[in-house]
Amino acid sequence: MTKYETLAEALTEQITRNLQNGISKLPTESQLSTEYKVSRQTVRAALTLLNKQGIITSRQGSGSYATGLSVDGDRNIIPILISSQHEYIYPQLLSDIRLALSEQGYKLQIYPTDNNTSVERAHLETLLDRPPCAIIVEGCKSTLPNPNLDLYEQLRENGTFILFLHNYYPAMQDCIYVKDDNYYGGCLLAEHLITLGHTQIAGLFKMDDSQGPERYHGVASRLRDLGHPLSDTHVGWYSSPDIAALEARQDTRFLTDFIQERLFGCSAVVCYNDEVAYWLIKELSYADIHVPQDLSVVCFDNSYLSELSSVRITTLTHAPHEISECVAECIIGHLRGVPVVSHTIPWRLVRKESDAPYTPNP
Repeated sequence: MTKYETLAEALTEQITRNLQNGISKLPTESQLSTEYKVSRQTVRAALTLLNKQGIITSRQGSGSYATGLSVDGDRNIIPILISSQHEYIYPQLLSDIRLALSEQGYKLQIYPTDNNTSVERAHLETLLDRPPCAIIVEGCKSTLPNPNLDLYEQLRENGTFILFLHNYYPAMQDCIYVKDDNYYGGCLLAEHLITLGHTQIAGLFKMDDSQGPERYHGVASRLRDLGHPLSDTHVGWYSSPDIAALEARQDTRFLTDFIQERLFGCSAVVCYNDEVAYWLIKELSYADIHVPQDLSVVCFDNSYLSELSSVRITTLTHAPHEISECVAECIIGHLRGVPVVSHTIPWRLVRKESDAPYTPNP
């Protein structure tokens, strides 16, 4: 092995130690020459090799910085544990995250959990065989205590950075996340409906992921503040098994029960997301309830389902690629030794055709 290759190996080890301490900038060529007792020419050759390997990047007039990439290609694969890679919002989200990471030299590897903690545990055990530098995690049934925190802690102890997406496990201290501002989103939809003259408003929310209670809380709080409290008799809750049955067999019993038991006297409803709003509008048509003439429907996510619905659905959205870019920035920043913080992404309203001003029946 040549002198510069030996130095490149030593620098790679130094870079790894420095990144763990939040240091991403390399010493100057002069400092490295003195520290390692080699010529400036040897230092320059070692840095050129590290540049070619993607371990460092040079900035004109500033010096050399660690990229966070590893010589071991497997260490540049970022696993993502996510509910699904096929349904609803996930294909576009995963494509965006994959692209954002690939631009920095990383690859995304998908581990679907089906929102099932047993599946989640099996994936975590596999990852512990060779702990990755970082993982992205959409928590399973995040309103409930999670039985897999022991494995997450083991990953942390092995140096794996864990970034939560959409939700997080409150029992994990100091966790970093990228999630929607669901409370604010609920407030936004409630205020929008009140502005249209609706005062009797219903809600349909998912109970076993934290996004559901957060969205409910925003809706209920804003309606309370505006003098039109959300009645418990007008709130429906559903779970992951309900959605699984809906997607697998078009089993809509929880929606028909909601229509029969919760919508009496209401002129508008806030839905947890586009998917449930899409299916609810179908069920409403079977019950001879017309949207938006008889009932206004609004929701979260602005997915393709809000456009495919027989009535295009008023929904909340984020700026294009905002979540994926934020996820990539957190991962890359941490791997380069930059301190990162959690991010809560704001919603904005996209008005379509499923809501209308309230007109009392004659």
